Amino acid sequence: MKFILGKKENMTEYFSPDGVVVPVTIISAGPITVTRVFEKSKDGYNAIQVGYGTQKKQRINQAEVGQMKGGFYETLKEFRLKPIDTSSVVEGDIIDVSTFAPGDKLQVASVSKGKGFQGVVKRHGFGGGPRSHGQKHSEREPGSIGGGLRTHVPKGMRMAGRMGSDRITQKNLKVIFVDKENNTLLIKGAITGKRGTLVEIVSR
Repeated sequence: MKFILGKKENMTEYFSPDGVVVPVTIISAGPITVTRVFEKSKDGYNAIQVGYGTQKKQRINQAEVGQMKGGFYETLKEFRLKPIDTSSVVEGDIIDVSTFAPGDKLQVASVSKGKGFQGVVKRHGFGGGPRSHGQKHSEREPGSIGGGLRTHVPKGMRMAGRMGSDRITQKNLKVIFVDKENNTLLIKGAITGKRGTLVEIVSR
């Protein structure tokens, strides 16, 4: 299993050798450093903790400093997806984009753009009220939420509320190109999040 952390840059087009135009997202991936290896016999589960990016020591609390061996990292993440062969990984190992190859199938997780408090038309795609018969103040209102003989609002009723800032996992994405010199991956399609969003990439 291959894994790496990165940041979303932007989208562009990639022209394949056979002349096909592929929409891709550019990811600045790695390098990441293995900071700790968890083993089931000692820690109760198998996982690999990695550090990504750099950070000033004064911006990190003491609990995290104790885990950051070899440097001060912006992000610490654990990969617990199975199977993980912890015997082949040692603390201090460096993982970069060279572990990936074009054609690898990926599972990518990131946080979507936050859109704040939104109404039902934007959040759920409601049609709103009709614009006829003199109506002018309720074009984007949700309408009735009780309905009929019910004396309460049913569970799961779609209403206005906070939208975005959700962790989204996208599966079956594909690596189109690996740039080892610039530590970038070109991944087919759009990836959730704004520019600079932390992205977790796993190849099964």
